[in-house]
Amino acid sequence: MPWNKSEPMNERVKFIAEWLQREESVTWLCARAGISRKTAYKWIDRYEQGGVAALAERSRAPLSHPHAVPADIVEAIVSIRRQHPRWGPRKLLVVLRRHAPERRWPVASTVGDILRRAGMVRPRRRRRVSVPYGERLADYSGANAIWCADFKGHFAVGGARCHPLTIMDGFSRYLLRCDGLARPLTVPAQKVFESAFREFGLPTTIRTDNGAPFSTLAPGGLSRLAVWWIRLGIRPERILPGRPDQNGRHERMHSTLKAETARPPRSSLRAQQRAFDAFRLEYNHERPHEALDNETPAARYQPSSRSYPRQLPPLDYPAHFRIERTYPNGVISFRETQWYLSNCLAGELVGLEEVDDERWAVHFGPIILGVLDLRNAKARGMRSFGVLVRCDGGTTKRRRRRRRLRT
Repeated sequence: MPWNKSEPMNERVKFIAEWLQREESVTWLCARAGISRKTAYKWIDRYEQGGVAALAERSRAPLSHPHAVPADIVEAIVSIRRQHPRWGPRKLLVVLRRHAPERRWPVASTVGDILRRAGMVRPRRRRRVSVPYGERLADYSGANAIWCADFKGHFAVGGARCHPLTIMDGFSRYLLRCDGLARPLTVPAQKVFESAFREFGLPTTIRTDNGAPFSTLAPGGLSRLAVWWIRLGIRPERILPGRPDQNGRHERMHSTLKAETARPPRSSLRAQQRAFDAFRLEYNHERPHEALDNETPAARYQPSSRSYPRQLPPLDYPAHFRIERTYPNGVISFRETQWYLSNCLAGELVGLEEVDDERWAVHFGPIILGVLDLRNAKARGMRSFGVLVRCDGGTTKRRRRRRRLRT
């Protein structure tokens, strides 16, 4: 039977006070309070054991549950989370099952609840995202088909700036290099790439953004680094400006790299490099990757069959091309007219293909730089310096008094 309309705690105290007076029987007190004798004796027993405080409502939750996660399992989950504070429940489960496959581990959602109760999960702030772009770049067909490269945003290390240069195989997510450079310049970047080429061989394509030293405003977006890649038989590939999602898997790796090694940064560049090396070892050989069916990148990667050559091989052009060598100032001389291409091509061989009458397409390896329009040069009387029409419709200008090349 329920208590009369009132605060339950007040009614219990009132009932016990009347019972302590010993003036009325328990049966009569129960009838006036509107409760059963069983309920009355329950609260009398609690009062005799703990006083008035024992009259407060107790939790009705069971003391044990047949499906509760054992304490040793909880401790194992919390322990490995302390070792890898950035790993989620699915990755933690892969490692736990790898080390103890005979044990019955909970599902990922339960692991997430355990971490949340242990205070090891920080709630994420919801962010508005734009609608994804419909077009996509070509798929990664295999290991070394596409290498992704980029400079992770610089940050302060000690009294200097650290610019991490990362190189990753796009197919296997194998992190080939992660080197902290003092400045994002061509020479130190080329040394890092050369080291990777010597160890892992040559890829077919290298995908980057449009920043230096990967790209410039020269025809075809060529830079000295890109020219070197083309000489090695590697095709430079650049994402669209402002579209880091087109190199999304590399950007996702950068997010993990920053969380693991730069928050907080180390005390010196040497110590920061040790952190990068440790991260690369764990990322490649220990950390399971969901996009790889929870395998490690090292399990999917194989070095390239194309080894790094001792000397740069010459570029091969079709037999119907006319071959011209650029001067040290990036100019070629063709049909009594000088055409400025780019300083990046100093001393390089370019191929000229006649596309129609008096118009020649300029190639550097697989890259089309632009078109030499001899008719336009003659009409303007440009017998000394001609204009190269670039593929983007612009022109390249070396000096104000010289004419420009069109791409």
